[in-house]
Amino acid sequence: MKNSTALIQANGLTKQFVSYKKEAGLKGTLKGFFNRESVVKTAVGQFDFEVQKGEIIGLLGPNGAGKTTLMKMFTGIIVPSAGELKVLGHNPWERSKDFRKKIALVMGQKSQLWWDIPAMDSFLLLQKYYEINDRDFKQRIDMMSELLDVKKLMHIQIRRLSLGERMKLELMASLLHSPEVLFLDEPTIGLDLVAQENIRQFIINYHKQNQCSIIITSHYMADVQALCQRLTLILDGKKGFDGPLTQFEKILGNEKVVSFTFEKAIDPLLPLWKGLDPKWNELNNQVELRIPENELRKISGQIIEQFPVIDFATEKMPIERVMKTLMNNPKLLSEYNA
Repeated sequence: MKNSTALIQANGLTKQFVSYKKEAGLKGTLKGFFNRESVVKTAVGQFDFEVQKGEIIGLLGPNGAGKTTLMKMFTGIIVPSAGELKVLGHNPWERSKDFRKKIALVMGQKSQLWWDIPAMDSFLLLQKYYEINDRDFKQRIDMMSELLDVKKLMHIQIRRLSLGERMKLELMASLLHSPEVLFLDEPTIGLDLVAQENIRQFIINYHKQNQCSIIITSHYMADVQALCQRLTLILDGKKGFDGPLTQFEKILGNEKVVSFTFEKAIDPLLPLWKGLDPKWNELNNQVELRIPENELRKISGQIIEQFPVIDFATEKMPIERVMKTLMNNPKLLSEYNA
């Protein structure tokens, strides 16, 4: 291992899954008993990764890219097929009690709280499991319940709570033992905007107080922009980008997104729009363009002179737009990394 100070260190980490082809019908079933054809899928391949104390890292990528597989390897749920992996000095797949006391995993679509009892009962069981003394337990319960505003919810059966309320309590359960590394897999999935913001703010406040390392996967770019200092982009199980959020936002160059609203319908096939990646909203006579910063004044001036513009706005390139562009054009990443 290269860096002994890293809390998580992976070198050449690989995970392959083997499945078997089967023809339809009884004949295919019988054939499969004697002559099965296997298919090997590489979910994560030759992945190098390091996490330092206190970092908040976003793992990004399309569905099936390997994000959840990585999280499961980091937490010891599945065993790597090849490569080296150390998390807090442990082999995660051994799932030693000391290791489990140092990490926490929150999965937005899976609950660790018992459905038919209040959260407080689950917390008391977790206190015994993690061997948390009464003083620390009370202090952590008081601190987190105040930050999350859930004091009135802790004595209500979990099944009677909303999704947003349950997720707050899931976070409390995961953090009771004060883990050194927190893994968040889609923590705001399915939540409304207010609940999402509450969860984000809690994570920010908790991190300030505890300086734990956090790895988060999310399809909501607002989560990433609010929480992460560093991004790791995964495409087809391989690392496409690893660096600061500010660097990722500029990966396509210093471009601005400019939206123009017109008084009447405009021909979307005019040569002027070529190369500007236009996104039209014909219902509102609006277009959104990607314009290089050094050409912003010139191109905007041409549009305002030629067309009846009633409103326009300029903003930096949204991270969603960067993600979509890179997913549709993986060669751009190869050129960037060259």
